[in-house]
Parts: sequence; C-alpha cells; structure tokens
Amino acid sequence: MIRTSQSWDGAELPDYLQGRPELVAVKYEIPAGQKLGWHHHPVMNHGILVQGELTIVSIDGKEKVVHEGEVVVEMVDTIHHGENRGSKPVILYMFYLTQEGVPLSVQHPEIPID
Repeated sequence: MIRTSQSWDGAELPDYLQGRPELVAVKYEIPAGQKLGWHHHPVMNHGILVQGELTIVSIDGKEKVVHEGEVVVEMVDTIHHGENRGSKPVILYMFYLTQEGVPLSVQHPEIPID
C-alpha cells in the first residue's frame, strides 16, 4: 500500500481537475531491453508493477527503479521515459485520474533516447 501526495521524485501532486472525472486503467507490457520514448503525463496516475523491473528516468537524470510488486506514483507534467533494463518483460498496471478528451500522456519525439 502507498498513501501519498507526492510523485516518486518528491514533487507535490497537483490539485484535482475541475469537472467530471474519468478513471482509466491500462495494462502495459514492455519487452526486455525496450526503452519508451520521452513523454509527460498531464494527469495524476499511479500503478503497480506485477512483473519485471522498470527504470524511470526524468529529463534531469533522476532515476527510480520499480521492482516487482511495488507501487509507483508517476510524475505529472515532468518529461521522463521508462526502460526495461531487465531480462523479462515488464507488466505494469496504471490507473489515471483524468477527464474525457485529456490525453494520458504527451509524447516528445523531438528528444532523442540514448
């Protein structure tokens, strides 16, 4: 269990959006060795990693390694990406608090991944 008002990097989470909420749950599967592109989330989200190990890297170089069975509270409006540096696929369930029409993430293809 986790109960917090901060993302994994210690930043305070924003106030709730005004208006009717939309809750979204997504299962992500990330193959071993894969790096996701740079992106940011305009809405609050958190999840649980049920398989593998995921490394989250912020644009300023901070890293968070999430292990099997751990909960992660994602950054909001901060550019970051995820990497599966392990040998087995990552399975991650994420839960978003958003509103209809608001994207879950915004991609930044202009920023190259090393």
